[in-house]
Amino acid sequence: MKNHIGLSIILTALLVATQGMAAETKGAGSTFVSPVMARWTDAYKAKTGNVVSYQAVGSGIGLGLIKKEAVDFGASDMPLDPRELDRLGLMQFPIVIGGVVPVVNIDGVKPGQIRFTGQVLADIYLGRLKSWNDPAIAEINPDVRLPNAAITVVHRIDGSGTTFNWSNYLAKVSPQWKASVGEGTSVEWPLGLGGRGNDGVASLVGLIPGAIGYLEYTYALQRLDRISFGIVQNSAGNYVVPDAASFQAAASSADWKAEKDFHLVLTNAPGDDAYPITATTFVLMPKAPKSPERSAAAIDFVRWSLENGKSEAQTLNYVPLPPALIDQIERYWQQSIDAAPRISASATVKR
Repeated sequence: MKNHIGLSIILTALLVATQGMAAETKGAGSTFVSPVMARWTDAYKAKTGNVVSYQAVGSGIGLGLIKKEAVDFGASDMPLDPRELDRLGLMQFPIVIGGVVPVVNIDGVKPGQIRFTGQVLADIYLGRLKSWNDPAIAEINPDVRLPNAAITVVHRIDGSGTTFNWSNYLAKVSPQWKASVGEGTSVEWPLGLGGRGNDGVASLVGLIPGAIGYLEYTYALQRLDRISFGIVQNSAGNYVVPDAASFQAAASSADWKAEKDFHLVLTNAPGDDAYPITATTFVLMPKAPKSPERSAAAIDFVRWSLENGKSEAQTLNYVPLPPALIDQIERYWQQSIDAAPRISASATVKR
């Protein structure tokens, strides 16, 4: 409680300093989080009058922009190593949890009908499985009519946290993938067509019969007229439908307190009901910002979203963070922001 009060005083003082300036808080990065970020920025403006703009340009570009302080906060679905954060003078913390799902354009295949193992997904993306009626796919889909049609692989071409979680998962379940491709926001794809952002991948898969891609779950739900999502076998051997409950099941095993700077990846988490490609979006900000006032405005937006934006997240099938984790994040801010000890004023912000 003491840390929470101290941070509130600091943020209040800084926000008072910005009153009347009509400054716009700017964020950029992850397309994974874009649907809920749009809801949060609209709700925050309606409640406070403060404007926050968010550019869904991909995690890679978002990281580049926050490193240069070209924006007030970056968002990435790949956490940076604590040593890299120290080198860059950045802090990072989670903001919301969701999932990455395989999506297909196969005539007659309904959402949630087609099954995949991690190895099958890796072999498709390695180019080892070339047709939808390949025995390896047919064996785990005995009740699905699979066509004798070529598989067209679709992937991201921009630096992407969605790609990081997809490739990280494949590296965990397929030794061949780990050895030949590996993981990252960008990888050397063995084959396939590239789309920019989740929207670009969704558009390509929807246009090409026989295509397969990967999307943040909300994007997949928005395009069920053209594509279907698949279900993936988890570490317990169960085929799990992606939804907020299975993302929550994966997140329940996370020990955030044990990880410095919240450096934790949720893919292939244990649990009978855990969805295996569950992902976290992280916010990145400078510890010693050039503009403490703008940094305070960004923190105010993030805190408001964490504490008041749960319904928006749940509506879009994201998992909002639990209160204990939010408290941990607020203590982390107090400990991390270098500007904090130099500010001691208190005031009331007009809303």
